Amino acid sequence: MPEADRSTTRVIVGVDGSEASAEAARWAYDQARLTGSTLVVISAWQGPGSWGMSWGIAVPIPTDFDPAADTRAMVDGIVQTLAGAAPTVDIEVRVVEGHPAEVLVEASDHADLLVVASRGHGQFSGMLLGSVSQHCAAHAHCPVVIVR
Repeated sequence: MPEADRSTTRVIVGVDGSEASAEAARWAYDQARLTGSTLVVISAWQGPGSWGMSWGIAVPIPTDFDPAADTRAMVDGIVQTLAGAAPTVDIEVRVVEGHPAEVLVEASDHADLLVVASRGHGQFSGMLLGSVSQHCAAHAHCPVVIVR
């Protein structure tokens, strides 16, 4: 979307349910409040097709498995906590199927700032940055803040 077509600025934050991503969401909320921006909270989920199928592993899936609904519930919890603190920020929620790094980089094309945590659920001891934050820092279409 061309800059002239937007009436407000957008701060995007990626969340995955980890405490680190909740902290990034709090930071992004404060930034949106200070700048009068809309906060866009994005979480990406991946279905069973991305879990070991390339190795020929059959993954048993419970009948009530609904990753989109589970992800939405997680995001709604984070948003309720943010909005309860000071409900002065417009918040949009997006739950998207896809790889988190790719989803966030694509969304950054329509953002003024992208906020991510330094590490989320996929962390390995000793790593300073996770693969999603590294990918976003290298490929985003807007400035990126990585919250430790």
